[in-house]
Amino acid sequence: MTNSRKKVLVIDDEEDFCFFVRENLANTGRFEVVIATKGLRGIELAEVEAPDIILLDMVMPDMGGEEILEKLRENRRTAEIPVVFLTALATRQDTGSEVFKKIGDSYFVAKPVRTRELIRAIDYFLGANA
Repeated sequence: MTNSRKKVLVIDDEEDFCFFVRENLANTGRFEVVIATKGLRGIELAEVEAPDIILLDMVMPDMGGEEILEKLRENRRTAEIPVVFLTALATRQDTGSEVFKKIGDSYFVAKPVRTRELIRAIDYFLGANA
């Protein structure tokens, strides 16, 4: 039997948030969640784990989300992995009724995020059969 769970890499320096995401996504039975609380470690895990999608914090102390994304895009092994920014810099007022908002070439999900909304965003980026 093959494992149909989608692998999600969360790169975020807030350990409590990472725990929340891991527990809530894993409890659905649909996702395997890998966590990195430092940018460089997240880049390494993206190469090794080959996640289906990356949820990336915009503001982190060691390396900003844009810099992490740039390094992911430069690497042929990680260049095509969908990346969604998670940020407290955008609010629900910024995204309106949408779960996520496209700004330029990037998509943003406002923190705090509800599990149901996060799953909807992941489903969107991975296709309806995620």
